[in-house]
Amino acid sequence: MRSNEEVVREAYRLAEGDTLDGPGFRALFTEDGTFNDMPNSLTFRGDQIPQALTGFAGVFPDVHRELLGIHAIGDVVAVELRIQGTHLGAFPTPAGEIGPTGNRIDVPTADLWHLRDGKIESFNCYNAANVLLAQIGATPDFESAIEAARTAA
Repeated sequence: MRSNEEVVREAYRLAEGDTLDGPGFRALFTEDGTFNDMPNSLTFRGDQIPQALTGFAGVFPDVHRELLGIHAIGDVVAVELRIQGTHLGAFPTPAGEIGPTGNRIDVPTADLWHLRDGKIESFNCYNAANVLLAQIGATPDFESAIEAARTAA
C-alpha cells in the first residue's frame, strides 16, 4: 500500500492542468470523502469532486501547484504550496463572470489531507482567495460596504 504522502502527491499530480484526471483524483477518496474549499465554504462530494477540479482548470487551464513543504503525521498530511496559473477562462461570481484577463496567479495555500486506510477522507484547502481575486483584478468594493454599514446603522 502507498504511504499517505504518496497518495497526496498523486492527487496533486492528477490535478495539474497538463495531466488533469478528475476521475483518477476522485478514485483516491473514500466513498464518503469530501473536498472542502474552506475560504468559500464549499464542500464537494462524490461526482462533484472532479467537477471542482475541472471547473478551476477551466478558468486557469495551466494550473500548477508548487509544493513547498509536505509533512505527514499519522493519517494527516499537511502541505504548504502555491497555486499558480493564467486566467484564461471566465471566473464565476455571484454577480456574474469575470472575463479572462490573462493575468498570472500565484496564491499562497495550505492544505490538510485526512486519510483512512490509504484513501482520502477529507481534503481541506485553505487558499488565500483574496490574493487570487486581487491578482485577476477583482478588488473589494469598500465604498459599497461602507455605505451599506452607514445605512444599516
